[in-house]
Amino acid sequence: MTASVSPLHDPERDALGYTVPLDSAIRRAREVLDEHAGANIHDHNEMLRAAVALDLRLRSLIAALAAEESR
Repeated sequence: MTASVSPLHDPERDALGYTVPLDSAIRRAREVLDEHAGANIHDHNEMLRAAVALDLRLRSLIAALAAEESR
């Protein structure tokens, strides 16, 4: 039996089309951290939502930092 695997991030599918300014990326990252800080670690759905939201914000933050470095 082979299990279907879907990665959290697929660079071809999930390429960022727009890089937000660094200050906005930092603000949104903080907001998402606050939103999910109270997530129940024993609730699979809450952990999945938190993981996806945090992954998206972290990728956005890294893209903003890279854009800032290249200036």
